[in-house]
Parts: sequence; C-alpha cells; structure tokens
Amino acid sequence: MDHEHHTDDGRPGPQRPGPPKQALRRTLLARRRALSEEDAARAAAVLAGRALSLPELAGAGTVAAYVSIGAEPGTRELLDGLRARGVRVLLPVLLPDNDLDWAEYAGPGSLRRAGRGLWEPTGRPLGPEAVTGADAVLLPGLAVDRGGLRLGRGGGSYDRVLARLAAAGARPALVVLLYDHELLPEVPAEPHDRPVHAAVTPSGVHRFRRTPDTGRPAGGQGDG
Repeated sequence: MDHEHHTDDGRPGPQRPGPPKQALRRTLLARRRALSEEDAARAAAVLAGRALSLPELAGAGTVAAYVSIGAEPGTRELLDGLRARGVRVLLPVLLPDNDLDWAEYAGPGSLRRAGRGLWEPTGRPLGPEAVTGADAVLLPGLAVDRGGLRLGRGGGSYDRVLARLAAAGARPALVVLLYDHELLPEVPAEPHDRPVHAAVTPSGVHRFRRTPDTGRPAGGQGDG
C-alpha cells in the first residue's frame, strides 16, 4: 500500500486521506488517548454486556471480531463471552498487503503479539474468504454517523473485508463498538463506503435503517 502511516495504537493509518477525514481521525484518537484506564475498563464491561444481548450476536454461530488494542473500546470480555456460549469466533491476521486472513480464537492464551502492537490468534490460518461464513462481523471504527456510515482508520483492510462480503453475496450483521461521543451527525464518506447495521455504545444500541427502495441509510434509531 502506498504512502501508508500508522496510528499511535499500531493499527494501519490513513492512506492519502482527505483533510476532513484526517483531522477528524486526529481529534477522535486524541479523545481516546485521554481516557483513563479505569474509564476504558468500565466502558469495556458495559459494551460486552450490551453486545452479548444483541439478537444478531445471540443467534450467531460464527462471529468475525478483533482484539482491541490501546484505547479502543474493549473487546476482550466480549470475545470470551461469545466463546463461552459456544460461538465460533474468528480473529484477523494482518497480511503484508494489509488484507486480512482469519483464524479461530481459542481463548486468551491463544493470542500472540504481532506487528504494529496488534494481538493475533495462533491458530491455523483459514484464508481471507473465511469471513464470508460469519453470521456477524464486528468492525473496528473511530465513529459512525446517523446513517450508519463508519469512519475507519484508512488502512483499507476492512474496506476489503466488506467488498469480499458483498462479492460473495454474504449478508452478516455489521456491528461497531464505540464510545458515546463517537456517534456523530455525519462523517466524511466515499462512494464505496458501506453502512453498518448497528453501533453499540455504553449508553445503548443504535440501529440504522435502510430505505426499502434503495437500501441506503435512512437515519438511526436508538435502543437504549
């Protein structure tokens, strides 16, 4: 990938971003870094409980997720809660070209430190196409707007995941974990950006409807 840089928490950073996206990412990352460890831990516990109660996850046999790092909304309690239910959890393995392979999560002891500060599963790689078999996909993000459009970090890894899902005709539930202030009226969007179905924050679950004729976002609806 050309001219890539990396954010302070190690995930791939923006690739030739437009100024509005770049400035918004800087602002949101700074707010995350300002969170205390105690506040982040409390938020992670609440997020896990809310996410585990989602019908999209409660009925899932396979969930593609990720291991949170730095000040990201915490996912580890959620990963262990899903696994305790018997859900097959897939975690990403970053490839040299920024695409994602996947491997099954076998518990906290099955993770290893990888490049850029990431944690990755040690299990057998299943291939990039493995994500197309997931019933739900947990996407990292910095913000989501009222139409369900997600602001990612700009590295392009999850754009490839979403494009792969679309090409396979897969329709998993797309869910993002965020802090409350990361629900925004609008985020800068590209024509290829795909809306998510729900955002989970400490204060509640926020769902995003689609208009029946176009499938495009039609605004958000909070559940809590």
